[in-house]
Amino acid sequence: MFNRPVIRPLRCIDTVRPWRRFANSYATSTNDGTPQSWPHQPQFGNIHDDQVARLAARPLHPLALADLVRHGRPPLPTEALFSSANFTLSLLPIRLAHRIQALRNLPFIVVSNPHIAQIYNNYVHSLSTLLPYQERRITNLEDEIRFTEVMADLVQTHSNTIPILARGFLECRRYISPAQVTRFLDEHLRARIGTRLIAEQHIALHLSSQPHNGGAVTPQEHDDSSYIGVIDTALRPAEIIRNCEGFVGEICELKYGVRPAVIINGQPDTTVTHVPTHLEYIITELLKNAFRATVECGKEKEPIEATIAAAPNNADVASLATNALEGERQSPFIPSTPGVTIRIRDRGGGISPEVLPSIWAYSFTTFAEEVVSGVGNTSSNGNGNTDALNAISGAGGDSSSLAGLGYGLPLGRAYAEHFGGGVQVQSLWGWGTDVYLKLKGLGE
Repeated sequence: MFNRPVIRPLRCIDTVRPWRRFANSYATSTNDGTPQSWPHQPQFGNIHDDQVARLAARPLHPLALADLVRHGRPPLPTEALFSSANFTLSLLPIRLAHRIQALRNLPFIVVSNPHIAQIYNNYVHSLSTLLPYQERRITNLEDEIRFTEVMADLVQTHSNTIPILARGFLECRRYISPAQVTRFLDEHLRARIGTRLIAEQHIALHLSSQPHNGGAVTPQEHDDSSYIGVIDTALRPAEIIRNCEGFVGEICELKYGVRPAVIINGQPDTTVTHVPTHLEYIITELLKNAFRATVECGKEKEPIEATIAAAPNNADVASLATNALEGERQSPFIPSTPGVTIRIRDRGGGISPEVLPSIWAYSFTTFAEEVVSGVGNTSSNGNGNTDALNAISGAGGDSSSLAGLGYGLPLGRAYAEHFGGGVQVQSLWGWGTDVYLKLKGLGE
C-alpha cells in the first residue's frame, strides 16, 4: 500500500501541492505500513507557486549573439550599463521559472534524490534573489552594483550543475527511462547555457566598464581588445585548437604514455565572433574522443587533422534575405552570416554501427562499466586518474580523463547549436572518423 510521504506545512502552502500530486504515485512505506518520509525533501524557499507559474507561462526569448553585443563595446556609458542590467533582468526570471517547472514535472522520487533536489533548490534560491528586482527598473549605480552581485551569486550557485545532475540521474536509473533522462537533460542543459551566458555577459560588461569607479576606465584602454563582455569578436579557432591539444595531450600521455600529433590546415588565420569558452569545451571533447580512439586503435603515429574553413560571405544571399524580411528585424544568422567549419579527422578505426546511434544520448559512454559504476566514489582510482564523474568538463571540476559518463558529445553539440551551428559525425567503420563542427558568427 503506497502512502503519501510526510511533508511539513510551509508558509507558502501553494508550493507544496505539485509535490503532493507526485507523492501519491511515488511514495514508499515501511514494512509495517507506516509512512516513510523522504530523507532529502526538496525545499521550497519563499517563492509562491503562482509566481513560478506566472513566469513559466511566459515564452522564452530566443537568445542570439546580437542580443549580447547590442549594448556596445566596453567601457559602457552609465545608461548602456543600466540597459544591459535591465535586459538581463527581463530574461533570467522567466528562464529560471521554466527550469523550476520542468524539475517539478519529474517523478517525485527522482526529485527527492539529494543531488536532483540540490539543483532544484539552487534554482529556487536564484529566482528568489531576482524577484525583488522584478518590481522596478535599474536606474542607479547602487542598484546596478547589487544586481551584478546577484548575477555573480547565480553563476557560482550553478557552477556544478552538470556533475551533480549526472550523479543524481545515475542514482535514479531504476526510476526513470534513458529516453526521459535524455529529453530532460537536453532541454535543461541547453537552457542552462543561455542562462549562464546572459549572467556572465552582464558581469563582464560591468567589470570592464565600472562607471561607479569615477570613470577611471577610459575607452582608449580597450581599443585593442576584441572582446565585448565574454564574446570575442576576433576569435581564432586555430589558437583554441592548439590550447586544447596541449590540455588533452597531457591527459592522453598520462594515461597511455603516448600522444598523437595534431596538424592544423585549411585556413588557420580565420576569425569568427563567438564565445571562447564554448568553443574550448567543444574542441576539448572532440579531441578527447579522437585522441583516445587513435591511441587505442594503435595508430598513435598517425596525426589527427584539424581543418578550418571559413564560410563564404555571399552578398547576393544576404540581399535576398534582407528584402524578404521587408523591414523586420534581421536575423543575425541568415545563410550568409560569417561562420566557420572545423573538421576533426582521426584514424581511430571509426565508430561501430551498433554504437553510432547512441552517441548523442546523455549518459551513454564506451568507458569501462566498472569505472562508471564507481561514480559514487570521488577519490582517485588505482591508476592515478580521478573517477569518471570528474571527466565531465565545462561545469566545475577538472577534466582529467579521456572518457566520462557520456555527457561530452551531446553537450558539445548543444553548445554549437545554441547560436545556430551544429556538430555532425561521419564514421568510416574500420578506418576513422570525421567530425564537422559548424559555428555561426555575428551578422553585420
